Amino acid sequence: MAVKNTETGEVHKGSKGSETKCGFDTSASHWVSSNSKITCERKGCKD
Repeated sequence: MAVKNTETGEVHKGSKGSETKCGFDTSASHWVSSNSKITCERKGCKD
């Protein structure tokens, strides 16, 4: 599962309404579910 930050365009591992694998809270409206390739390079998402 992936979520995209619509403000930055970065795609993270995680799900909407939860937390990304690198620690971002995805409950805000600028996070959307996505099928795109993970682009985050931080520990947790990158692995």
